[in-house]
Amino acid sequence: MQYKWRVLSNTTVATLMSAIDGNIVLIALPTIGRELPDTNATTLLWILLGYSLLTAVVLLNFGRLSDMFGRVRLYVLGFAVFTTGSFLCGFSETGLELVGFRLVQAVGAGFIFSNSAAIITDAFPPNERGRALGINQVSIVVGAVSGLVLGGIITSTIGWRWIFFVNVPIGLVATLRARHDLHEIARPREKPRIDWVGNLVFAGGLTLLLLGVTLGALGQIPLDPAVASIVVGLSLLGVFVWVEARERSPMLDLTLFRSRAFSLSALSMLLNALARGALSFILVFYLQGPPRYLSAFTAGLFLVPVSASIATFGPVSGWLSDRFGPRPFLIAGLVTSAVGFLWLATIGPDESFLGLTPPLILVGAGFGLFAAPNRASMMTAAPPTRRGVASGIGTTFINSGTTISLGLTLVIMSSVLPRSAIQAIFLGTANRSLPFPSAGGFLDSIHLIFVISAGLLIVALIPWIARPKPVGAPTAPPPRAAEAED
Repeated sequence: MQYKWRVLSNTTVATLMSAIDGNIVLIALPTIGRELPDTNATTLLWILLGYSLLTAVVLLNFGRLSDMFGRVRLYVLGFAVFTTGSFLCGFSETGLELVGFRLVQAVGAGFIFSNSAAIITDAFPPNERGRALGINQVSIVVGAVSGLVLGGIITSTIGWRWIFFVNVPIGLVATLRARHDLHEIARPREKPRIDWVGNLVFAGGLTLLLLGVTLGALGQIPLDPAVASIVVGLSLLGVFVWVEARERSPMLDLTLFRSRAFSLSALSMLLNALARGALSFILVFYLQGPPRYLSAFTAGLFLVPVSASIATFGPVSGWLSDRFGPRPFLIAGLVTSAVGFLWLATIGPDESFLGLTPPLILVGAGFGLFAAPNRASMMTAAPPTRRGVASGIGTTFINSGTTISLGLTLVIMSSVLPRSAIQAIFLGTANRSLPFPSAGGFLDSIHLIFVISAGLLIVALIPWIARPKPVGAPTAPPPRAAEAED
């Protein structure tokens, strides 16, 4: 087998495993809230947020470390750490323990995510990268579908702890395969130097922002400290950009943003993540909460169409963008998703499977059309020796956008619903035997969130339409040796 296909197969397994993990946990959250001791709505939310937050914090630094020490070496390490974290999660005895072990998973995921796209980009010539990244995106969908269905089956039969144990055999095999099959292509050229100040400021800013949002919205702390935490967090994120502009070896390489193709792709990626980040989270509680109270398995089946449509359009879009350039597919993807979100903003309290499927297909098709061309445009715009950092930046933007999207969702819900209602929905304590007067308000908050999501996608669309010529149009591939020396 050609080396590039060995790379693609292994990195695809990595993406598959992480996608399975994300959706398995998501579909099981209401059950975890009911069954795991010492778990409240805040703890339940941070089972998701803690994972996304730490992954976002470490990605930039891990991308830089991979450019210094070797992408494959740290990629293999990531597999091993993620597998260990999954094993520990299954033995959690309290909600806080589960949050902590999810952070171990997040460290492993950071190594995997910060290197997967860079390793693929190194192995494939420019005229094949869109297709390769598109195929890799399919694993996200297969994992998403598998996670939703497997999560529902496992949670409803043998228990939620096994949703973590399922990662262990996959991770063990994939770690050994990566160690045996992959080798370094891009040679590290930098002396190790870690940007400690940038790391601390970025981590502190994002953490304070999310703590203020979640604890304030759920009434865990008074309003004034919550607002202060949010303001300080945003200020630190601004200071982070200032620090990185003056750091000799920054974790966020701002010089990459001098490329308009890179900057535009990164901005679109962030806005897209903000729009879609909380979609599955919202729909899981819409389906398993009032007034529907569907089982975890049935709720998972309802969400299959969005994943299946990404699987259909993702690889096709990647292949076509290699031939015609990414711009038309990026525009089509953003428009299609925006229409799907506006349609979702009209759903009723007891929407049938057939009624919910068309808008979910539109949202998924839009994501599929957008993802591979946008990532290929971003990675191609980065110099070969900086692709570890570029991959880390891209995935950090996705994870940060997703994490912030979950926080904003909570803020919107708390502005419409009483906090007691939010607690009941998240913990699964609302049930059919008791009246739930806030069910209508819950649906109103969902509609508002989806309208805002559509607006974010329209904002992301404006620069691509306004740009006078295509970005990242395909060119004849340079010789591999020449590219390695660039």
